[in-house]
Amino acid sequence: YCWGRGREFPTLPPAEERLFEVADDTRVLGHCHWQPDRAEHPLLILLHGLEGSSAAHYMRGIADKAYREGFNVVRLNQRNCGGTEHLASGLYHSGLTHDAGFVLREAVARDGVSRIVVAGYSLGGNLALKLAGDYGDAPPPALKGVAAVSPVIELEACVQSLERRTNVVYQWNFVRGLKARMRRKHQCFPDRFPLDRLEEIRTVRGFDAAYTAPHFGFASAEDYYHRASALRVAHRIRVPALVITADAD
Repeated sequence: YCWGRGREFPTLPPAEERLFEVADDTRVLGHCHWQPDRAEHPLLILLHGLEGSSAAHYMRGIADKAYREGFNVVRLNQRNCGGTEHLASGLYHSGLTHDAGFVLREAVARDGVSRIVVAGYSLGGNLALKLAGDYGDAPPPALKGVAAVSPVIELEACVQSLERRTNVVYQWNFVRGLKARMRRKHQCFPDRFPLDRLEEIRTVRGFDAAYTAPHFGFASAEDYYHRASALRVAHRIRVPALVITADAD
């Protein structure tokens, strides 16, 4: 329904674009909605799903609701997402919590925000929960909670579900987007990511085996799925955490 009839959010003010320099060779783009006195308001850092972006309707929808409730909001793009392939020399993966943590720290240091919640959808939900789990017993004082909507907290199980015959179109849509992104990435960094194996890739697992896992030093796609899953560190979460998922998800 949202693809066929676009949602509008007239009460959400125009976003301020900010580039967060999360590494020497990497910047990520955030679309920020600040309250007039940002330091006096809590901040919601929003994380999108696989092959999504800060422009996704669900990102703008929750930003609209949160802003009306008095939150600052940062709709954060994962590396290379939202047309930012030229801003990062590398890729992103489902457990890469570094960037969200960087934005959290910068919001405290630069914007004076002292109350922050991180929320995400699907892949972004895994990131939000894994971020809290990675902090364990020593979360930043400003992190007041995390929330996840339909999070992929066990990546291997989710990829296996994608591989079911009934989900062939769903998987094809993801693979098409991943391959298109690698072609755009190759245009920006032609010597970094060879495309010789791209045409033979038919699954998300095949893509991760060819690109994601080796780029980040994982032994295999399966090793990546295990190490990047929030389920592995969920028992260490020490801040309030909310998970919303459908019975049949």
